Amino acid sequence: MKIDVFNEIQNRGRGSEGERFRQAIEQARLADELGYGCWWQVEHHGAGEFSLSSAPEVFLAALSQVTSRIRLGHAAVLAPSRFNHVVRVAERAATLDHLSGGRVELGMTRSTVPEWRLFNIDPDDVRGQTREAFELVPRLWTEDAVSHDSDTYRLRDVSITPKPVQSPHPPLWQAAASPASFEEAGRRGVGVLGTTFWESIERVERMVRLYRDAAAACTDPVGAFVNNQIGFFTFVHCAETDEQAMRNGAAAAAAWYTVTALNFFEASKDFVRLLAHQQQLMADPSGGGLAGEFLRAEATTGPTPGQTLIGRIIQGEPVPDEEIFDVLSAQQSLIVGSPDTCRKKLRAYADLGIDRLMCLHQIGGLTHEQVMTSIRLTGELIPEFDRP
Repeated sequence: MKIDVFNEIQNRGRGSEGERFRQAIEQARLADELGYGCWWQVEHHGAGEFSLSSAPEVFLAALSQVTSRIRLGHAAVLAPSRFNHVVRVAERAATLDHLSGGRVELGMTRSTVPEWRLFNIDPDDVRGQTREAFELVPRLWTEDAVSHDSDTYRLRDVSITPKPVQSPHPPLWQAAASPASFEEAGRRGVGVLGTTFWESIERVERMVRLYRDAAAACTDPVGAFVNNQIGFFTFVHCAETDEQAMRNGAAAAAAWYTVTALNFFEASKDFVRLLAHQQQLMADPSGGGLAGEFLRAEATTGPTPGQTLIGRIIQGEPVPDEEIFDVLSAQQSLIVGSPDTCRKKLRAYADLGIDRLMCLHQIGGLTHEQVMTSIRLTGELIPEFDRP
């Protein structure tokens, strides 16, 4: 299992924005030195202190010039056309591939309600436009004359420059948060990027099986090859001792991230849309595919403590930080503690067959020094998991 870094560039406490960018660059340099596999940078807009990463392609270009080994991942480009025209997505990633010497990993995703609203995107259009982006980007990378005609894109013998360094092209990924999206990524033949943050380790294991089954059935990938890989991001805070990790404010950081993310993504609205889609899959006369089977099996078990907790937060109930942390920790959604504690929790995920564990070190109110210590101590564990 590769140990990666997942980064939002959070600005909890309203510090200097420029300082946050400089700190992130310093953190990336350390991760590069320690042998982390990939630095994954998100794309968010209008996110306030939750994320300064509104132009990740610019930040990743900067990282390409101060790192030499770590791969550079976009997790993920917001794929609907009003966010990013597909030609620009292909051009920017190919340029970054040159600047980095062939170290790019490209993820794409649909995004969510507040960002659709900000960019005046019709929610009914996002699935189709995301599908088109996955089909067109690898063609633009590998073909000299791409033509395509739809309501979204009208391309006539388009040839982008430059082409990527990597042959046939950089690996493609899809950010996913639901069983249907995991199946979708597998059937497209692209890697899947999920989160353990609010998932029990048992549900993560079932999602892994779902994706592997879908990827195994892919005979016509959108790209030139099936990128059969699974990545999950989670909050990782490693300190000298378990007690020090808690004194650093790990519980408050996890709780802040949970509440802030659910509010920013307007999870209550997204939940209604997601629930309707899931009910459609479960009721589909043809079975609803692997996701429909997954959801029907899950419906018989009832909600987990973590799912109940999220429901309470979505409904506006104030939940103490310690309770949020305890519930998430009990279902192994987080990796917090001493190097020995983190080693055991990393091993549990490696044993599920996850290919990349994306560590969210810089989170909430944790200081830069605490983040650097966490990156260093976790980095010292990398040789135990990332063997040739």
